[in-house]
Amino acid sequence: MVFEWEVTIPKLTGDKKRKAYIYIPESYDLEPERRYPVMYMFDGHNVFFDKDATYGKSWGMAKYMDESQKDLIIVGVECNHEGNGRLQEYSPINFENATLGKIKAKGSLYMNWLVNYLKPYIDKKYRTLTDRKNTILAGSSMGGLMALYGATVYNHIFQRAACLSPSLWVSSGKILEMVARAHIRRDTCIYMDYGSEEMFNHAANAEALISTSHLLLTKRVNLAFRIVPGGTHSEASWERQIPIFMDCLGL
Repeated sequence: MVFEWEVTIPKLTGDKKRKAYIYIPESYDLEPERRYPVMYMFDGHNVFFDKDATYGKSWGMAKYMDESQKDLIIVGVECNHEGNGRLQEYSPINFENATLGKIKAKGSLYMNWLVNYLKPYIDKKYRTLTDRKNTILAGSSMGGLMALYGATVYNHIFQRAACLSPSLWVSSGKILEMVARAHIRRDTCIYMDYGSEEMFNHAANAEALISTSHLLLTKRVNLAFRIVPGGTHSEASWERQIPIFMDCLGL
């Protein structure tokens, strides 16, 4: 079952409210002593329902979870839809693009809010497993970049992450520096993919994927990296990868 409520992120958008969603597995009420791992997903409005999705198609996570009966809580928060707000909130680094202009990174502000406000709120309100092993990130595109950021720079909080079509193209050099500086434990598990039909949407994208994957492997990350045959930059394509990344992350 999916429940909705509203949240604010004061340091990013003041008192402006945005939707938050939480999926609770069926077993939650049947086993009152049990505690559950939690996966935090970016672009929460695109996760569960087509009616809320930006382009009218969601990941269909609720349907997948109901059918697979996996014992996992999933939390998603709506992105900032105003101007370049999403790009700023979901970027851990400043970057400049001919089309997008200069983007000032606010990813650290967002991640600090997730770690210091949202996670404690969820852990207090629901029966969660609060440790690093049971705290997971997932996202696509800029959300995929944020999942990678969280799993590396905030590795003491998140052990596992699914990074679908991560936007490494924004500044591959800075992202490599970020990952290189991060203290990453060897039990870290990261799933990363990219669709074959979107691979060359951005210049030097393929090289960025190869370089980032190589760096993660040298840091002894348990990395599952794949090119999705026929994969596109869309929720429909990412939905098809759900069983694969869930299996790779041991969920």
